Amino acid sequence: MTEVKATNITWHSGHLSRQERRDLLKQKGCTVWFTGLSACGKSTIAVALEQVLHQRGHAAYVLDGDNVRHGLNKNLGFSADDRKENIRRISEVAKLFADAGMITVTSFISPYSADRDDARKLHDEGELPFIECFVDTPLEVCEERDPKGLYKKARAGEIKGFTGIDDPYEAPAKAELTLKAAESSVAECVAQVVNYLEEKGFLKP
Repeated sequence: MTEVKATNITWHSGHLSRQERRDLLKQKGCTVWFTGLSACGKSTIAVALEQVLHQRGHAAYVLDGDNVRHGLNKNLGFSADDRKENIRRISEVAKLFADAGMITVTSFISPYSADRDDARKLHDEGELPFIECFVDTPLEVCEERDPKGLYKKARAGEIKGFTGIDDPYEAPAKAELTLKAAESSVAECVAQVVNYLEEKGFLKP
């Protein structure tokens, strides 16, 4: 549990309503949360989704796990506690982006169900949509891809606590979307997400 250190603070509301932001951007802010094993394809799909949405005139932004660890979360490691704090921080950032009207696309392994549930709860409390997208790629396929050589290092014992090898990945039980990235192309996976956003009315004010 993160210690609360801030005291004597009051939330300062602005003068713009959420609907006014929606009207300006011609879309409804939400968080599209990609989760899955390392090398499952989530970052590739996330950036392709961002590009497609931009080409269609929508404001979207990707918050990528590795990128965030270069700045906001550079003081965190990969212990269970640090993973939890990593997800807590990015959940708060994603919530702010969604409140601003952005289609916020996150790409994090986020291996623990409880942490993803906390991210969802945070959005629910703010009355903001949270769309969990499970990139369901088999471990053996991820290991075969291994673009960063991390699985090889984990198998050799050079990396400890690596998700899927000696640390668990808890697959979502009720994700809004499940993408079979080993069986479908990136374009097909992106189309599946865009179709969902259209059907649920996120791509209009």
